[in-house]
Amino acid sequence: MLALSVTLFYACSKHESSTENGKPHLQVFLTDDPANYDEVVIDVKDVKINYSNDTANGWKSLSQVNVRPYDILKLVNGKDTMIGQTDLDSGRIEQIRLILGPNNYVKVNGQTYTLETPSAQQSGLKINLHQDVSAGLLYKLLLDFDAARSIVRTGSGKYMLKPVIRASLQAQGGSLKGYVLPNTFNTSVFAIQGTDTIAGTMTSTGSYSIRGLNAGTYALAFAPSDTTYKSQSKTGIVVNNNAVTTVDTVRLVH
Repeated sequence: MLALSVTLFYACSKHESSTENGKPHLQVFLTDDPANYDEVVIDVKDVKINYSNDTANGWKSLSQVNVRPYDILKLVNGKDTMIGQTDLDSGRIEQIRLILGPNNYVKVNGQTYTLETPSAQQSGLKINLHQDVSAGLLYKLLLDFDAARSIVRTGSGKYMLKPVIRASLQAQGGSLKGYVLPNTFNTSVFAIQGTDTIAGTMTSTGSYSIRGLNAGTYALAFAPSDTTYKSQSKTGIVVNNNAVTTVDTVRLVH
């Protein structure tokens, strides 16, 4: 367990890990319901959140947004893709806004048509959430884009994009956090079940956190970058859903 390599970690890790400062972390995913088109492409330019009910002000862009066109018809039958992520402030998220660019289109029987967007939605589609988020947890926000109801054909043969999106925000499992001394160098931390490395991270000034773990019992392996110190392990670390487990401080020895 203590001989784990960086390669093994990247090959086996299944969950999000972090050395951030205990804030909630949000990942935004896009999925779709089936529709009778060849392609439906939406041009994602930004994703913003709002901690207030002020729909005109208070919007903040996610720190990481995967800006590109998405063929949402490839995201059906349980498939999804992450379009952005960010650290959050603890408290309550009131709204999210999906901002689309001009390059939206639908393909019908091999023919491509521009999807025109009503002027009222050009500033972005606002979706109400009104949900609390807690420090140290990983949250998944699933935006379920209903393509069949979102595309309207006008009498003149044009296609209008009037997005119908359902939003679902859920905490993903639980988290654990702790501290490693000395804190003058980085230490790799791995969460393990049986022989499987589930997730891992590296300390930052001694602290670490691993988020998005399924509930269960884990072992932790600590591999210091300063090889004059010995690797260590801790067993019997219990993680519960929607909760943060604080691990006793680990003191590395020579």
